[in-house]
Amino acid sequence: MPVVSNHTKGAKTEAQRSSYNAGATEPVEDSGSRFRPQQVTWEMTRACAWNATPARLARRLAQEQDKREFSTAEAFHLIEQIMDLRVPLLALTGGDPLLRPDLLPIVEFAAQHSVRTSLTLLPTPLLKAEVLDDLKRCGLMRAGFWLQGSTAALHDAAVGVAGSFRRTTQAVGWCHEIELPVQINTMMTRKNFHDVDLMIEFLTRLDADLWNVFFLVPSSPEQQQELLSAEQHEDIFARLYAASTRVHFQIKTTEGQQYQRYLIEHRVRESHGRMSLAEGMAYAKRGVNEGDGFVFVNHHGEVYPSRFLPLAAGNVTAQPLAEVYRDSTLFASLRDHSRLKGKCGRCPLRSACGGSRARAYAMTGDLFAEDPRCAYQP
Repeated sequence: MPVVSNHTKGAKTEAQRSSYNAGATEPVEDSGSRFRPQQVTWEMTRACAWNATPARLARRLAQEQDKREFSTAEAFHLIEQIMDLRVPLLALTGGDPLLRPDLLPIVEFAAQHSVRTSLTLLPTPLLKAEVLDDLKRCGLMRAGFWLQGSTAALHDAAVGVAGSFRRTTQAVGWCHEIELPVQINTMMTRKNFHDVDLMIEFLTRLDADLWNVFFLVPSSPEQQQELLSAEQHEDIFARLYAASTRVHFQIKTTEGQQYQRYLIEHRVRESHGRMSLAEGMAYAKRGVNEGDGFVFVNHHGEVYPSRFLPLAAGNVTAQPLAEVYRDSTLFASLRDHSRLKGKCGRCPLRSACGGSRARAYAMTGDLFAEDPRCAYQP
């Protein structure tokens, strides 16, 4: 059975809720995203084996270990660069990070260097209560899990692994026992669009701290069939905003940059003429977009504006992360909003939103095309 908590947290303030905007995983500390990212996500490994026993996992890891994966020393060097850049959050992901034997030393090294870390985990046989306890003692700030629906039938069908829902909610319970904050990630598609309200209620009972709502960037023609329409995006934004005023957990979006535009529009409408669009933008915290506040480093050290945008700007094993982020042509062009085309280029809210560059590129081949799933008409 899913873990249901009786613990009730204090309601977040409007300022705290709105700071979890269209792209930021953490409240944005300043507007200097041109000079430093607000989040670095590092794909620690692509190795993954859902249903194997621990012994088989170890053998498979030895057989499939990618020799180009970061060494422990290279991981420490990346963390030192993130510390020097004063990045608010390092998000660790995979594959299955538990397959890296140096996971605990890496988390501990980050904590010792004042780098806040979150870690996305899979409910494989390696995930145990004592592992989570070790991670927290090493300094992990938050654990993340994927849940693609509010029921076992919906989630297990989406990930293709029977029992995944039960194992995930069990792991959430283990986190609550040691007071380790929990983030839940959900990819929104046509298959779970109907489940948004039920998911909100379920996450309330699950006592999540943060819900990260991903909006699909299709990587194949088959995935395009699962893509939500622009109107369905707007419907979800409305439900997320309504929920944000009453639930205890914080809500953010990934590849849903338009949610920041929705928040600004809604705030202006609620002012009944007392606030202009420009004033609404000034009040809002700036969102984080691909290459503009966000960096993705893959398991080989290649640096991308997003894990959903397959254009690399450099490699941290050959050049400093700060240099790639600040000076590469790709990252600089993504921070130049004058390059946006179509209605994204005409939009008065383009500096707050900018649309999903990854979705524009995936669906049109043009990095600066208008977001094909934005309903806004400037």
